[in-house]
Amino acid sequence: MPLHNSAARYGSAAKILHWLTAAGIMVMIPLGIIANGAPQDGPDALAWKVQLFSAHKTLGIAVFAVAVLRIVWAMSQPKPAPLHPDRMLEHFAAETVHKLLYGSLLLVPISGWIEHAATSGFAPILWPLGQNLPFVPQSPELAEIAAAMHIIFERVLVISLILHIGGALKHAVWDRDQTLARMLPGETHTLTVPKPHEPLGLKPVVAALVVWIGAIGIGAGLGLFAKHPAAAPAELAQVASDWNVESGAIDLTVQQFGNAVSGQFSDWTAAIRYEPEGDDADLGQVDVEIAIASVSLGSVTAQALGGDYFDAAKFPTARFTATLSRVDGVHQASGTLTLRGQDVPVAFPFELTLDGNTATMTGMVTLDRRAFGIGEAMQDAGQLGFAVDVALSLTATRP
Repeated sequence: MPLHNSAARYGSAAKILHWLTAAGIMVMIPLGIIANGAPQDGPDALAWKVQLFSAHKTLGIAVFAVAVLRIVWAMSQPKPAPLHPDRMLEHFAAETVHKLLYGSLLLVPISGWIEHAATSGFAPILWPLGQNLPFVPQSPELAEIAAAMHIIFERVLVISLILHIGGALKHAVWDRDQTLARMLPGETHTLTVPKPHEPLGLKPVVAALVVWIGAIGIGAGLGLFAKHPAAAPAELAQVASDWNVESGAIDLTVQQFGNAVSGQFSDWTAAIRYEPEGDDADLGQVDVEIAIASVSLGSVTAQALGGDYFDAAKFPTARFTATLSRVDGVHQASGTLTLRGQDVPVAFPFELTLDGNTATMTGMVTLDRRAFGIGEAMQDAGQLGFAVDVALSLTATRP
């Protein structure tokens, strides 16, 4: 069979790419539905859900690559002429559906890929090329928008696919013509090229754009773009401090299924008493209170706040009280971290830079989540790492 298309039939390359794409779609969409509905109560169920989503994402990238190749190939080839050029409405509808299929085959995986790249955690793409995308920042808001677009475009793809299959069956069963046969494997009866038909120009493209825009509008009307309400963090009381925190961040990183998941607490207070010229054994004290529900941890934020993990509903705050000291020139905050009802001794080394009445500090400590009863059911470090890296940075000024 010839590799290239002619005015009467599709070549072998077009057929192979067509059926590879079809097979990918037929597996990818059900796989996504099954993954989305899979339970995650318990380590084994969660691990299975992650595997399903990883397979769905990886297959989606593969389908995207095949679709791009198929579109590029189609643009370089003559398209077999319609067998019924006099049926202009039918021809227009078929071309519009083809444009919807081609476009959706790009938009569905791209939107899913952006959602994946904009947030960390949960179900990596199974390849060695990294999980991020250029120019796509880590942003929960962008991830939610991309997730909504992914759902909308997937619905358009499914409807277009149903119409496409319906049209092919109509030609095969009702019209009894060679439209479907031209795309089936093997040699195809050579058809007489129909008379030239009136070109449709950009009309199918415009129609497809209208459908996509309309679908986005419907999705917005159904609330797909509505921001999911997060749990309200605990109200933290104002604190009296010798040093006023001007800016700062409490970041945390944990390994989940072999991938780093990073996030931070956005709401916290720090009462600081520090005397640079004081006794090295007691330079002052620090009292940090953290609103647990203010955590952002990528796609697993809601899971992290649940009863098996931080249990923010029962334990809305965490507290670190410590004495500040200096040992061999290295500053350290030694005290107790109270988290999830557990009191655990913690020594937190940090670097401090003083510039007049402005102090800048950075430090990191590694905690064991098991000491606080976090994720007790997850006893496999390969699924959820035991070590959690906590980094603190702040700039404070003394009046």
